[in-house]
Amino acid sequence: MIQDLARRWPLVTARGAVAILFGVIALVWPGVTLLTLVLLWAAYTVADGVIALVVAARGATDHRVAMGLVGLLGVGAGLVAFLWPGITALVLLVVIAAWAITVGVLQVVAAVRLRKTITDEWFLAVSGLLAIALGVLLLFRPEDGAVALVVTIAMFALLWGVALVLFGLRLRKVNRDGVYAP
Repeated sequence: MIQDLARRWPLVTARGAVAILFGVIALVWPGVTLLTLVLLWAAYTVADGVIALVVAARGATDHRVAMGLVGLLGVGAGLVAFLWPGITALVLLVVIAAWAITVGVLQVVAAVRLRKTITDEWFLAVSGLLAIALGVLLLFRPEDGAVALVVTIAMFALLWGVALVLFGLRLRKVNRDGVYAP
């Protein structure tokens, strides 16, 4: 399992890079309108979902069903945002929060399962915990407004992206060395 996942390290790293790019764009334009936020988030979520579906389809993990679910949720949530860009801030918050919590839980579960086969799996667990924290924050603090949402999501995307890139680089090392060394 780990060798198959390690061969696909560029896909894991790409997910992180896309998250970092999204985070930087959102921070550079903090006064972005809610419509623009919806479209940026939709594009990011569709891209992340497609990458997750590719990972699942290629059988890069024993957790293909979970990764496929992450991909379908991402693509679905992104398409909803593209089709109804006038979505209200509260509905957007709930959609983003539900996506973040679901993806976070699935990533923590995957990290726990990987702990016996790879070191530094905690990078994946951290990315999952950050996703859960974002979802909970958005559900319980919706009054903070759209600008706070932009900054919160941007910071989440940056941290989550860094965690995924570091995990991808760990997989690259496993792939390069050809052997897992805990």
